[in-house]
Amino acid sequence: MQLPSVLLVEDDAFQRKAAETYLTNHDLKVIAVENGAQMRRQISRAMPDLVLLDVQLPGPEDGFTLARWLRESSTRVGIIMLTAAGASGDKVQGLESGADDYVAKPYEPRELLARCKSVLRRSVNKATPARLERVRMGRHTLDLPRRALFDEASRDVPLTSGEFDILKIFAENPNRPLSRDWLLETTSHRSRDPFDRAIDLRITRIRRKIEPAPDKPTVIRTVRGIGYMFVPPME
Repeated sequence: MQLPSVLLVEDDAFQRKAAETYLTNHDLKVIAVENGAQMRRQISRAMPDLVLLDVQLPGPEDGFTLARWLRESSTRVGIIMLTAAGASGDKVQGLESGADDYVAKPYEPRELLARCKSVLRRSVNKATPARLERVRMGRHTLDLPRRALFDEASRDVPLTSGEFDILKIFAENPNRPLSRDWLLETTSHRSRDPFDRAIDLRITRIRRKIEPAPDKPTVIRTVRGIGYMFVPPME
């Protein structure tokens, strides 16, 4: 079973290592960084399931700014703010910035773990359908068992194997930004070099098939600085 992924953003080296070790020992896959720039670089590779975000960070961006950016990038990712004890204003501002919860420092490791698991459960329940078979993608429908795409008139839309694989990944990760590197590694099982445009070319071809206006995509959207995101239609 794949472990839930957690990105810990904490500038204090001791607290960062202590939290990373404790959460890792309790079945969470943790990547720890110390500032906003490192956080953005890590998310450009893959969006985690949960971000633990310290409010006070070095550099031009504090935790609130980063939380707003995260929430704009993904409605699915869980966000927990790490705030100073007694800083009620930080707690309110964190929640207003899009965070799901907060933990006041100094915190008990068990409390941090419990809040992580609680937010992860809510994120999974919110984003994961019971069983994927047919997924609406704009005006089209992706039939996963048949590996086929149909338009509004139930006509088959030709797809290459690579195009279907990408659409399947998007269907399994709605409203979740996916990096170009991760998409390429997952579908082609190879790493991307800086000049590799294979994923961009596939997305362009896919958009021509499923978007009402390919030059103004609404189904497969570009997420600046990360990659692409599938946005399901409103029911």
